[in-house]
Amino acid sequence: MPRVYTYLRRLLPPLFLLWALALLPAARAKDSEPKWIRVSSTHFSVLTDAGEKKGREVVLRFEQMRGVFAQLMMKTRVNLSQPLEILALKTDEEYLRLAPVRQGRLISERGFFLAGADRDYVVLNLFEDESWRAVSHDFAHMLLNYNYPPTQAWFDEGFAEYFSSLRLTDQQVELGGDPELNRSGRQDIPRNQSEVRNQPKSLTDLLNQPVWIAMPDLFTMKAETSSYPEATHHTLFYAQSWMVMHYLLNQNKLSETGTYFDLVQNQKVPVEQAIQQAYGMSAAQFEQAVKDYIHSLAPSLLAQDKAQQPGSANPGNPLYQSPSSVQPGTIGTSTQKVSDSDGQALLAEMSLRLPEHRDQGLKELDDIVSKPKMENAIAHRALAWAHLEKKEFSQTMEELGRAMELDANDVWVRYYLALSKYRAAQSSGQLFHGLSNMMQDLQKVLDWDPDFAEAYSMLAMARVEGGGINSAMASMRTAILLSPRSEDYQLNMGLIYMQGKNWDAATALLERLKGSQNPQIAQAARKNLEDLPFLKKYGLLPQQAPTPQTTASPPQPIVPQRPSAPPKAVTTPAVTANEDEEERAQPPEPAPDKRPVQFIKGRLLSVDCASAPAALLTVTAGTKTVKLRTENYKSLLLIGVDEFSCAWTNRPVAVNYKAGGKTDGDLVSLELQ
Repeated sequence: MPRVYTYLRRLLPPLFLLWALALLPAARAKDSEPKWIRVSSTHFSVLTDAGEKKGREVVLRFEQMRGVFAQLMMKTRVNLSQPLEILALKTDEEYLRLAPVRQGRLISERGFFLAGADRDYVVLNLFEDESWRAVSHDFAHMLLNYNYPPTQAWFDEGFAEYFSSLRLTDQQVELGGDPELNRSGRQDIPRNQSEVRNQPKSLTDLLNQPVWIAMPDLFTMKAETSSYPEATHHTLFYAQSWMVMHYLLNQNKLSETGTYFDLVQNQKVPVEQAIQQAYGMSAAQFEQAVKDYIHSLAPSLLAQDKAQQPGSANPGNPLYQSPSSVQPGTIGTSTQKVSDSDGQALLAEMSLRLPEHRDQGLKELDDIVSKPKMENAIAHRALAWAHLEKKEFSQTMEELGRAMELDANDVWVRYYLALSKYRAAQSSGQLFHGLSNMMQDLQKVLDWDPDFAEAYSMLAMARVEGGGINSAMASMRTAILLSPRSEDYQLNMGLIYMQGKNWDAATALLERLKGSQNPQIAQAARKNLEDLPFLKKYGLLPQQAPTPQTTASPPQPIVPQRPSAPPKAVTTPAVTANEDEEERAQPPEPAPDKRPVQFIKGRLLSVDCASAPAALLTVTAGTKTVKLRTENYKSLLLIGVDEFSCAWTNRPVAVNYKAGGKTDGDLVSLELQ
C-alpha cells in the first residue's frame, strides 16, 4: 500500500501538467477572442461584449418589436429615419458607466433610450433578464414619430403604453396586459406603510376608480412628460389613454380614428363633434363603450395582476397571443469583430450625450487619442462632436481631419464634416463653405443609410444655395416623408418654396405652421409670412436688402435659417451644372395671384397627364366635383407621398386650391390620406 501511494504521488504532478497543457490552447483561444463584436440584421446593429448568442437575441427582439408595430399600425413599410445605436453590455459595472442617474438613483437598472439630434441610442444591461422591455415604451414613440402623422397626446401615450405590454419569445408575441406590471416586472419598494397602502399596483387599479377624465378633456390634455424613461405612469391620464387605445386597436377602429384627427386637426371641428362624426357616438357613449370594454377584460387583467405578486407560480394568461412574424430562422444576421480600443471609444462617444458622464467620456477619449496603438477615428469624431456642440468650429474641423486620416471610410466623419459646415453657416448667417464637398459627403452618408431624414434636409438646403430648387424640393420632400412630424422640415420646405418663387405653396404651408404648438416654429412661420411680400417685390428678404454702399454689388442668394436644431437627409442625384443653369433660367414672375386659398377633402377620381408636366385632377367631395390644374406636377407640394403619379385613381385626398370658377381651380397642395 505505501508503494502504491508513493507511485501515485509521483504520477499526479505529471498528469496535472498534461491536463493543464491540454487546456492551454483553449485558454489562449478564449483570450484571443475579441471583447467586442457587432451583430447586425437588416434594420438593427448591436455592439456587445456578451457574445454572439446574446447579440443575436437582442437583434431578434428589436426586429420583432418592429414587426409588431407594423402589424398594429397596418404598415407595409416602417421607417427608421435616424440611425439607432444599440449598446448591449454584459455586466452591471459596464452599464453603470453609462446609465443616467438622477438624485442619486439609476433611471433604470435594465436599460434606457436616449434621443439625439443625429442618432438615437439604446443601452441595455444584459445582466438583467429581458432588458429590451425597459425601452419598449420609448421605442414605440420613436416609431410613431417616423411613421405616423402628428396626433394628440392621448393617442401617442396610449399606444406606447399598449406597446410596452409586449412579451416576446422566439416564436410568440403576447400583448394586452397591464403595462405598468410588464414594464418592471416588480413594483418599486415602498419606504413606509403609508406608501404600501397608497401605492397603485397597476393601471387597472386606477381604471377601477369611479371617476374618469371626461373624454373631451382627455383628448385635449398634454402628456405628463419626464426627461427620462421609467418615470411613473401611475396616473389616470396614462391609464385611460392606454385603455382607449386598447379598445380602438382591438375593435378595429383605427380608420375612424384617422377620420377623427382629420376633423380636429385639419378641419378644426370641436372635439365632441369630431367624436360624434368619426365614431358614430357621442363623447359620453364613447366613454361608456371603453368602460364596457375594460369590464370584459377584467378577469384576464386580474389574473395577470395576481400572477405578478411575489411567490406566485401562475404565469397568468396573455390577453392576446399570436405567432411572431419574425423568428430566428426568418432574419439574417452578420457578426463583425470590433477592437477593444474601438469598443471603448464607442462607449465613450455615447457617454458624451449625458451631462453626468460627459467629463469622464472626454477623459477616456483623450486617453485613447494620446496612445498611438489605441488612437482611432471614432475617438476623434466623438471629440469633434463635443466641440461642435459648443460651436468651436476650428477645433471640430481639426479633429475631423485627423479622423479622416485614420479612416476615410467612416461615414459619421463625413456626416459631421457636412454638419459642421451647416452649423457654421447658421451661426454666421453666411454662405456654406465647401458646398460641393458638403453635398458629396451627404451623398456618401445617404448611400450608407438611405432613410436618414436629417441628411436629406441638410442636402436640400445645400442645393437651395447651389441654385437647384427642384432637386432641393425633392430632397426635402423625402425628409418630410421619412419624418412626418418634423415641423422643422416643413418650415425648410416653406423656405424652398419662397426661394423658388412658389408663393402659393409657401403661403399655404406657412399659414399652417404659424399655428404650431412649438413657439419657435410659429414665430419663424409668422416672420416668413411677413417677409413674403417684400421678397416677391424685390427678390430678397428684408434683412438681406443691400445698403446704399453695396447697391452696385449683386445680391447674394438666400441662406435659409432654421429656428432650432439643424436639418436632416436621403439618397438623391447630385446637382449638375446644367441643372442649375436650367433652374436659374426661370421665366419672368407673373402678376400676383390674389385669389384666396380654399380647402376640400374628398376623393381623387382620376389624373390626366396628357399635357405633362401639366396635370388635371378630378376630385369629388360630396355632391361637388371639381377639375384642378397644376402647371407642373414635379413642383407641386405633396403630403403623404414621395412623388406624383399619373396613375392615381379613387384615392382619399385633401387639397388646397385657388378657385377658377365653381367647378375648377388651380392646385396649391395635394395630400394623399
